[in-house]
Amino acid sequence: MQRCKKVLCIQPHPDDNEIGMGGVIAMLAAGDSEIHYLTVTDGRLGDMGTSLTPEQLAEVRKQEAEAAGRLLGASKFFWLNHKDGSLNDIPALAAEIGEIIRREQYDTIFCPDPWLLYEAHYDHIVTGKASAQAAISCLLKSYPEGTDTPPCQIQAIGFYFTAAPNTVVNITEYFDLKFKAMALHQTQMDDQLLALYRTYFKLRGNQLLQSNAIGEGLKMLRPLHLHCFPEAQDIL
Repeated sequence: MQRCKKVLCIQPHPDDNEIGMGGVIAMLAAGDSEIHYLTVTDGRLGDMGTSLTPEQLAEVRKQEAEAAGRLLGASKFFWLNHKDGSLNDIPALAAEIGEIIRREQYDTIFCPDPWLLYEAHYDHIVTGKASAQAAISCLLKSYPEGTDTPPCQIQAIGFYFTAAPNTVVNITEYFDLKFKAMALHQTQMDDQLLALYRTYFKLRGNQLLQSNAIGEGLKMLRPLHLHCFPEAQDIL
């Protein structure tokens, strides 16, 4: 993790980075990593009973996402503005993500684990698989086709929301900051949900580290592990 110097955190919706890896983001930023956010959809369907139109909610959620990201240490934000719940074209999304990766020359990217066994949200599955495809393809001379950006050699991809972590980061000192950032998503988080999340992430974090400390788990792989590599699932 100490070698992550320029990082892109890719999220399907405007709150997934904080929920999935907010402690890791805060830790990386505190260690002088440059943190950027890429949000794929506009979150317009995440209405918990507000008076906002879908278009208004999308704009508010963008503001919430930037405020939460900046609190954790992110400095640059990209928005693809796909409609929430609409993702279905992995290659097309991979090309969009790959273009940003090449333009900015990241060494590490993070995204949701699309192979989480019971993941039912297709936005998460498509975003994770598209990010993985971009990771293995952005070193090619002409990917995406027609690009004028230079190739980029990604060193690592980290999957959050994973059931198969091979890297556990001690985020105990950043746990409260993670929840302050989550609380900034006011259209999505009420006090009851935040309390539920806090209990869950503390218990899971204790289990991951087998102690009273709190961990966040990631499946960290190199791009070469993402194509024709059956042992990828076993890499510790």
